[in-house]
Amino acid sequence: MEEILIHTKDLCYSYEENDHKSPVLRGVSLDIRKGEYVAILGHNGSGKSTFAKLLNGILEPASGELTVAGIDLAAPELSDEDIFQLRRQVGMVFQNPDNQLVATIVEDDVAFGPENLGVPPAEIRSRVDEALATVGMSEYARHEPHRLSGGQKQRVAIAGLIAMRPSCMIFDESTAMLDPSGRREVIETFEKLNREQGITVLTITHYMNEAARADRVIVIDDGRVLADGTPHEIFADPGRLIVAGLDVPQCTSLIHALRGEGIALAGEPISPEECADLICRALEEKKNGNALA
Repeated sequence: MEEILIHTKDLCYSYEENDHKSPVLRGVSLDIRKGEYVAILGHNGSGKSTFAKLLNGILEPASGELTVAGIDLAAPELSDEDIFQLRRQVGMVFQNPDNQLVATIVEDDVAFGPENLGVPPAEIRSRVDEALATVGMSEYARHEPHRLSGGQKQRVAIAGLIAMRPSCMIFDESTAMLDPSGRREVIETFEKLNREQGITVLTITHYMNEAARADRVIVIDDGRVLADGTPHEIFADPGRLIVAGLDVPQCTSLIHALRGEGIALAGEPISPEECADLICRALEEKKNGNALA
């Protein structure tokens, strides 16, 4: 059995507003194993981004259990060394890449993290080259980040995390500000990290087609885990998602609409390829049935 990287039990968090506590997470219990590729869904205000910030130590739990990479983040007092080790293990990419770029040259930006970890210069050089190659940005090493496209900037931000060698990477709405091309670049990058390097990937998103590509989908609604399963399991019940203020992948919506028109289609496709295959099979069966008749 694979090692549990993230463990939560009855995890709660509240924001303070005008001397009044507003609960955001209300007893979240789940385990995420090392090497998983997980999409976390939820409408605005559901608590999904708060959950991500708790995992990285940006916020502290109000109550419950929270252990990440062997570090008890719900302990009464966390040492600076605990936080330092956590940040080495768990990296985070936010929505706006401009907020994470700190240098005027791409390779200097990627080197920033390892330098702060005290990595020797020769090792930093090696890590920077490797990280830029991983995200397909080697040819832009001497470019100015502000001249890059949105997708390229996000890939530089990801390279900066790769250079720090984390075991887990969290993408908090990291594709929200990108055009379709940039979104595809970033998604392909973190899928590659998961498949080829075994990095645990958590992507917080409101794009259903993006979530459908993950191995596991967790739905958070009103601070609680509403559903947890494979994409096929989650998207097989569109009504539950709609009640939670969410949509379903376009291909799933199409299949359910066709069924509503009386067209018999078996299966729950979550990708365009699966959807096309299902419709083609149904048409072929209809054609063969008519021929036999």
